[in-house]
Amino acid sequence: MNYLIVVAHPDDEVLGAGATMYKLNKSGHSIFVCILSGMAEARTFRPDDNELQKDMYASMKMLGVKNTYIGNFPNIKFNTIPHLELVQFIEQAIKDSQADIVITHYPGDTNNDHMHTSLACQAAIRLFQRQQDIHPLKEFWYMEVPSSSEWCVNTSFNKFHPNTYIEVGIDGIEKKIQALSNYRNVMRNYPHPR
Repeated sequence: MNYLIVVAHPDDEVLGAGATMYKLNKSGHSIFVCILSGMAEARTFRPDDNELQKDMYASMKMLGVKNTYIGNFPNIKFNTIPHLELVQFIEQAIKDSQADIVITHYPGDTNNDHMHTSLACQAAIRLFQRQQDIHPLKEFWYMEVPSSSEWCVNTSFNKFHPNTYIEVGIDGIEKKIQALSNYRNVMRNYPHPR
């Protein structure tokens, strides 16, 4: 099967689904990643663009990602972009990857870009209902991104309650940690969730 992970920023894919991506790839599935903002201007210890690209592709290679789709939407400003532009970018990734399953942010995440990514994904996954030549999706999943999903500040959304679990094993956890270590300045000291 083809899995498309749709995220707002570089590192969200590993934080949310890194071990799962690795396990699915090892099981013979194809993994694709769509990142709406390939930039990280708002990060405290921001790497330069070349370093971020290097970090991102090293992490993707480690997890066995087949292809990536990198957008140039402005970091922490998705609320300023017309919703349709985000939807159409995701739709193109769905078409190109022929995704069977799409995984994205939980819409109740505290990060505004995560919320807008999730809402755009919800619209984009209906593409096969609007166009006959589109490979239909089998499933749509939300993922938890530590330091964003667990807050549940917006009480109009319920707290994230997963109903699908992938047993990734020690190997998957170790690979996720290695993939995260490719990203500079992402991890934080305990008790931070990352």
